[in-house]
This record gives sequence, C-alpha cells and structure tokens, in this order.
Amino acid sequence: MGQVVKLNRLIRIREKARKARKRIVFTNGCFDILHRGHIDFLKKAKRLGDILIVGLNTDSSVKKIKGKQRPIISQNDRAEILANLLPVDYVCLFHEETPRRLISALMPDVLVKGRDYKKRGIVGKDIVELSGGKVVRIKLVQGKSTKHIINTVLNRYKR
Repeated sequence: MGQVVKLNRLIRIREKARKARKRIVFTNGCFDILHRGHIDFLKKAKRLGDILIVGLNTDSSVKKIKGKQRPIISQNDRAEILANLLPVDYVCLFHEETPRRLISALMPDVLVKGRDYKKRGIVGKDIVELSGGKVVRIKLVQGKSTKHIINTVLNRYKR
C-alpha cells in the first residue's frame, strides 16, 4: 500500500532509492473519478521501474486546468484512493498547473505520460533527459476517460 507524502519527505525517499539503485518512475495527473483507463496506465507505468510516484494536482490546480466545475472528487479523497492502488508507491500533491517543480526536485529515472501527449510537449521531458533519464508515452485505453464518465452521467440523468 502506498502513502501520501509531502515533497520534502519524497526527496529523502528518492535519495535512499538512488543509493539502493532503485529505478524511480514518475507520472502526474488529476485522477478525478478513477476509471479502468487510470488503472491500466498506472500498472504499465509501475512496470517501468521499482517505485512509482504519482504527482497529483490539487483541487485549485485542477480548476485552473479543467474549469471551475472540476474536480468532482476532492484532492484528499483522490490522494487516498491513488495511494491505496497496488501499483502506486507514493502520491504527492502539487499546487501548480504543471509538475515541473516536482520533477526538478525528484529527477526521476523515468517520466511517464499517455500517448495523447506529444513527446516534445511533455512537461519535465528536458529535465529528465538531461539527467540521463527517459520519457515514456503509454498507450491509453480507448473510450475510458473522466470526461466520458461525466458526459454519460449527465446524458442518462437529464432532468
């Protein structure tokens, strides 16, 4: 079972992992209304290393990115849910719109995003590659998204 941790603790965890020659994998996102696509993505990300760290957008950050009606699920609930998924080792909340500061502090060995991102547009790509790490884009499960779930609920329960 994973843990929700603050960045300063995560940096210490990263240092220990580096000394133990463990490979750190990092991904990030909103993870609002968890679904099969999220699970598939996290399982594939975990296979790329020893420790999977998920940077989680806070509620204020999600609102900036997705609009004022999101997130549906609060940051504390999203963090707890993610931390209790088998592939996830650590969850760290971040307030900014991008995880650049988090990536700079952690210097993961592998940075993972979905294939819906163009490689050159992935935040932190430059940092990770300059430090000798790699960026991996994972194929997403078609038709599985939070937006799709929200639209389905809205369409089914119109009043």
